[in-house]
Amino acid sequence: MKILLMGNPNVGKSVLFSRLTGVHVIASNYPGTTVEFNQGTTHIDHEDVAVIDVPGTYSLKPSSQAEEVALKVFKETFPIDGQNIDAVVINVIESTNLERSLNLTLQLLKRKIPMVAALNFWDETKHKGIGIDLEKLQRKLKIPCVPTCAPAGVGIKQLVDQVKKAPRTEFDFDEKERWRLVGEIVEEVETVTHKRHTVLEKLGDFSISPVGGIFVAAGVLLASFEVIRMIGEGLITHVFEPIFQRIWAPLMLHVSNLLGGEGFIHNILIGKLKEGKIDFGESFGLLTTGLHVPFSAVLPYVLAFYLVLSLLEDCGYLPRLAVMVDNLMHRLGVHGYAVIPMTLALGCNVPGTLSTRIMETRRERFITATIVAIAIPCMAQTAMIVGLVGKHGAKGLGIVFGTLFAVAIILGLGLNKTMKGQSAELFVEIPPYRLPYLRAVLKKVWMRLWWCAKEAVPWVLLGVLLVNILHLLGVIQFIGGVLQPIVSGILGLPPDAVGALLMGFLRKDLAVGMLVPLHLPLKQLIIASVVLAMYFPCAATFAVMFKEFGPKDMLRATLIMIFSTLIVGGFLNLVLS
Repeated sequence: MKILLMGNPNVGKSVLFSRLTGVHVIASNYPGTTVEFNQGTTHIDHEDVAVIDVPGTYSLKPSSQAEEVALKVFKETFPIDGQNIDAVVINVIESTNLERSLNLTLQLLKRKIPMVAALNFWDETKHKGIGIDLEKLQRKLKIPCVPTCAPAGVGIKQLVDQVKKAPRTEFDFDEKERWRLVGEIVEEVETVTHKRHTVLEKLGDFSISPVGGIFVAAGVLLASFEVIRMIGEGLITHVFEPIFQRIWAPLMLHVSNLLGGEGFIHNILIGKLKEGKIDFGESFGLLTTGLHVPFSAVLPYVLAFYLVLSLLEDCGYLPRLAVMVDNLMHRLGVHGYAVIPMTLALGCNVPGTLSTRIMETRRERFITATIVAIAIPCMAQTAMIVGLVGKHGAKGLGIVFGTLFAVAIILGLGLNKTMKGQSAELFVEIPPYRLPYLRAVLKKVWMRLWWCAKEAVPWVLLGVLLVNILHLLGVIQFIGGVLQPIVSGILGLPPDAVGALLMGFLRKDLAVGMLVPLHLPLKQLIIASVVLAMYFPCAATFAVMFKEFGPKDMLRATLIMIFSTLIVGGFLNLVLS
């Protein structure tokens, strides 16, 4: 048996999905698209039942790629109207916005499929002075209507009880009369009384006001990065570093002794010892630096970032942030919702690039993806920059990230002026503020963290392996000599930094880590960090950009990266001197 969760965006489907399913959840892209949907399993009458969280849609007549995927999943499940008796649709309805939700409900009912309605956010109807005659609504729709409050688990059992006996109703009407019918149903079953705004509603209005919204946005972003820093540093100091220093380092020394303390295999696996000890920053072996970088230096910050991002998503703040930055984003050639892929890119550039699909035009997608690739370092790279430059104080970090922010603005302004076309207007629904459901947040963090680990660790290990091999063969030294006029002349970096620049194509965080053994002064650390952030995206992001935009636009983006990196790196070399 299969259950499809279908409803408009922002009606609480993901929280309901988390309530119905266990921990074994698969997040995947629909074939041929970058639109993601979740699949899980629940248990009804001692049987396993598949649950699919279909992408949010307002209609069965799609107007976006997400809605097209929703319709395809629906048609695959019900190839002929009402004929698949092993599947049920749970139509998730927003109780506080009945009229909008019922438009999709009626379209589903006309397909004569087994269906149950979940009236979600039932608790909020009382706060907003909305009354719904449940019995009358059920008679009108001819299906069970179950009030639910997914975060609190209210109504979930009753909803599951109705799934196996979900009726296939005969609900025929003229499509031209659909909205009139929706209006009639709402008028008959819903009453609205005067209700004063709650504290969350007042905060919601304040956070999108012209003046108040700026202060809220600044406060939220500053608080977010402070929380990320505190959690990341706390995990590194009290959890991961003790594990590596007290447990893993002695074990690796034992392995080093077994390998004779030197030699080709030893240098590949353990790296070079420093005063007879493992130095996770400089040894550069597969089992030392190769594991320390992703798990001890990067993972804590990535975990903290995804936790904060998930909380912001589920509480309803990100759409408000999109509205607040819309005017600025239009000057950069995109609309306010570009802040979503840019925010995702702070965790990892790959999902940031993929999520540019939410932009309406190819021009907007190209501008957003180019800014992401050049000026927005992922959390892994940011963690390494903070660890490397941060020891010199806030001044160095301020120059690095201030430069990247300026590059993002100037780059957007330049692309907006030189590329033909206009940026679309922002039409986004702003959901009310809601308290996040912790279980759903933690599940989302775990899924994102697991995906990130699968993507990052192999590339780090491959990068460490290639660095060691190229270094042992003298390739890095040779390339350093060839590129010395650029590296040392324009950028003011030592020839040994070429190795880090080469490895930046595999993993940016690993490349930053390669600067540690060079013991560079602050000026060169700043320049190297900015150059590594700007010039090429990591191989995974590069591959995604090639797939998304094709060879022509990928070449154009690459040329923009190279020239802007040389200009900014050279400028910093002159100014910081």
